[in-house]
Amino acid sequence: WYHDNLTRHAAEALLLSNGQDGSYLLRKSNEREDLYSLSVRGKDSVKHFHVEHIGTSFKFGFNEFSSLKELVMHFANQPLIGSETGTLIVLKHPYPRKVEEPSIYESVRVHTAMQTGRTESDLVPNAPSLGTKEGYLIKQGKIVKNWKTRWFTLHRNELKYFKDQTATEPIRALDLTECSAVQFDYSQERVNCFCLVFPLRTYYLCAKTGIEADEWIKILRWKL
Repeated sequence: WYHDNLTRHAAEALLLSNGQDGSYLLRKSNEREDLYSLSVRGKDSVKHFHVEHIGTSFKFGFNEFSSLKELVMHFANQPLIGSETGTLIVLKHPYPRKVEEPSIYESVRVHTAMQTGRTESDLVPNAPSLGTKEGYLIKQGKIVKNWKTRWFTLHRNELKYFKDQTATEPIRALDLTECSAVQFDYSQERVNCFCLVFPLRTYYLCAKTGIEADEWIKILRWKL
């Protein structure tokens, strides 16, 4: 199930045309030398998850594993969030390397588009998700750990926050391709909190309700 030189769109094409719900493969990421990508099919879409190689361990979100095999065994029993609607994806069927793979993936991509009803442009590498969301969240400050209400907008792979809904210029724009994890957080003295983990900072946010926090987490995870 390890495919060394497989591109993102080739992985999508193979899993969509030849795989099934729960089919997965692991490949080297095109972004950095120390990154792997776990590509998993859930119904008619494929999600990609970053796995970071640090020293002798492999990091996935907040979890660390001694080997890639241990990582896959762990998540075979623990669901991954794989869609904006909260569909759970479990690693069920490894896509073996020994399966004959076409040398020209363009034909596989066209075939996949025909089989799934998706257009070829849907399978272009790094195509952004269409999911968007906006609303007020309470955010913890970086230096002074106070909490302030900010207006957040999510579009493509960018999460922006503004002073309020009427502001035209964002205070900051976060590139979600650099985010390694999004999950509920219980370390703060507040309810309905979740955090976004970036290389240089972890952002702590709180929603009005648990349902709203869950909605934000699901769509943000879908963007990763």
